[in-house]
Amino acid sequence: MDASEQIKRFYNFLEKNYQDKLLENIRRGKNFLIMDFSKLSMFDHELAEEILEQPEETIKAAEIAVEQFELPSPIKRFRIRLTNIPEDQTVAIRHIRAMHIGKLIVSKGIVRQSSDVRPQTVSAKFECPSCGNTISILQTGQKFKEPTRCSCGRKGKFRLLSKELVDSQRIVVEEAPEFLDGGEQPKRISVFLREDLVEPVMERKTTPGSKILIAGILKELPINLREGGTSTRFDIIIEANYIEPIEETFETIDISEEDEKEIISLSEDPKIYEKLVKSIAPSVYGHEDIKEALVLQLMGGVKKERNDGTITRGDMHILLVGDPGAAKSTLLIFMSHAAPKARYVAGRGASGAGLTASVVRDEFLRGWALEAGAMVLANGGYCMIDEMDKMSTEDRSALHEALSQQKISISKANIQATLRAETTVLAAANPKFGRFDPYQPIAQQIDLPPALINRFDLIFPVRDLPSREVDDKIASHVLNIQQSMNIREPDISIPLLKKYVAYAKQTIKPKLTDSAIEEIKNFYVELRNMGTDEEGIRPIPISARQLEALVRFAEGSAKVRLSKKVTKSDAKRAIRILKYCLMQVGFDYETGRIDIDRISTGIPASQRSRIVQVREIINELEGTFGKTIPLEDIISSASEKGIEEAEVEEIIERLKRSGDIFEPKRNFLSKL
Repeated sequence: MDASEQIKRFYNFLEKNYQDKLLENIRRGKNFLIMDFSKLSMFDHELAEEILEQPEETIKAAEIAVEQFELPSPIKRFRIRLTNIPEDQTVAIRHIRAMHIGKLIVSKGIVRQSSDVRPQTVSAKFECPSCGNTISILQTGQKFKEPTRCSCGRKGKFRLLSKELVDSQRIVVEEAPEFLDGGEQPKRISVFLREDLVEPVMERKTTPGSKILIAGILKELPINLREGGTSTRFDIIIEANYIEPIEETFETIDISEEDEKEIISLSEDPKIYEKLVKSIAPSVYGHEDIKEALVLQLMGGVKKERNDGTITRGDMHILLVGDPGAAKSTLLIFMSHAAPKARYVAGRGASGAGLTASVVRDEFLRGWALEAGAMVLANGGYCMIDEMDKMSTEDRSALHEALSQQKISISKANIQATLRAETTVLAAANPKFGRFDPYQPIAQQIDLPPALINRFDLIFPVRDLPSREVDDKIASHVLNIQQSMNIREPDISIPLLKKYVAYAKQTIKPKLTDSAIEEIKNFYVELRNMGTDEEGIRPIPISARQLEALVRFAEGSAKVRLSKKVTKSDAKRAIRILKYCLMQVGFDYETGRIDIDRISTGIPASQRSRIVQVREIINELEGTFGKTIPLEDIISSASEKGIEEAEVEEIIERLKRSGDIFEPKRNFLSKL
């Protein structure tokens, strides 16, 4: 089909379907029109095929057809954007080959990196100083081209009259994890955006971490060699025609009607909780409580946005701390396969920038570009962090904001950005001294700052205690797996589990019932007021953070049953899991009570109370002895109050380290 025929057909098509829209766009100053490809193929299938085979010339013909309309104002560089391109044109980034060059293709992926928006020359006009002739040169490559000679015979030294600039931006798109099988390395491709595709409204849709669908023309890009000349190998880029954001949720998982029936019948099974717990890491024996918490974490709570703009997160974070060889990593790796949209990172191999976001040099447009890390790429999904204690302090500090605020702010190299990281985190760490010590506060045993530990809703110690009965069962379980490769199939297979979770997250938003609220409230108030009657600081058994965690777990429990209401039984299940967790890590053996400070600050209330007493003794003795106080007097006064000598020495050591007191001469203390 020749060009004039194409223009004529496009004119007819636009006149019939898009005339009003076209005029409205031009009135608003929008120099583009979004055209539905399915309408075009119904109107003229030959034209539709031409667009797919020779997109550049055909789309140009459509743009010329627009200029033939009687328009209110003359327009320059009008663009036609195509949407609704058929499924069979979709090519995965890893399957793009040389045969696709010059064709219109559609690809999906996550924006990994985006550069600054910069102007780019598309054409330039030159004047010949000898004869005054004007020469126009189209700028297509990366180098700015000047005319070589004029018709009058003059070579070089032409005067630049004007150049036409358009905004351009480069983004790097990477395959989304849900389109990959197992441990494949996701492939990347560069995408060039121009003109209206980089307007501020569109630019917000292409921030790193957002998932997009790109329709564009695949082009080759020459690679210049260092020695000069061009390489025989070429780079490929997609010149985008249109970009659409894909919803960032679990909708990417297709659930057919049969799947839906199977999911609903499963949810009505009274033993659904047992089935789900047994389906989680069947190769790991025991740990039922942890597995149950992991099921509820998969389901997640409900994210709530209030009128004043505050957001309560629905994601729950769980930390597993425990003895080496207690199958923590196996649980994490299983969860990264079972959870929809999950990323797995481990200790030393993960840096702060790799987890959150980084700013990198952009070699194409010469500037800085923002690159998203694992937490941002798993936005709306799950991030499994193994060996968290092996990470360096700077890298861990990047997690604080991501865990509580669920967003990541970056201010580096003139880029200020806030990226969404609504990610559920499951982390594992080993105790500092190799094994877990139940008598020591958990915060002293993990090499993590208390503020970060506090961000986790639940902390599970994974204990490895010798017991003849349990060891016998574990040994036979492990050895049976070693003997025969195929272990007993779980009740719910991984693909079905993924679909079950996705269905629950998509459709169910449970609301709290009065009975559930009453149950949680009673537990919270009772536990908080179990304080001591003696003098001193009362232990705080549970804080408001755990109260929110209780609500989230109760909502997750309701989602398992695909129920729209959170009932009393859901609240009881959440309380049972939290109680198990608090008894394991927050129990103060001295007072026989639960104390949240053992988890969050590492100093239990009983010890803090004694620190206060020792401080008071020092203050009193200062009045008697003056500035320098003998150590023996402090110890004897403390023993009268029932504090042992070893403990007094430990407290004094602690106060010295914190800079409250110092030792001017041996066995004498002074306050700073």
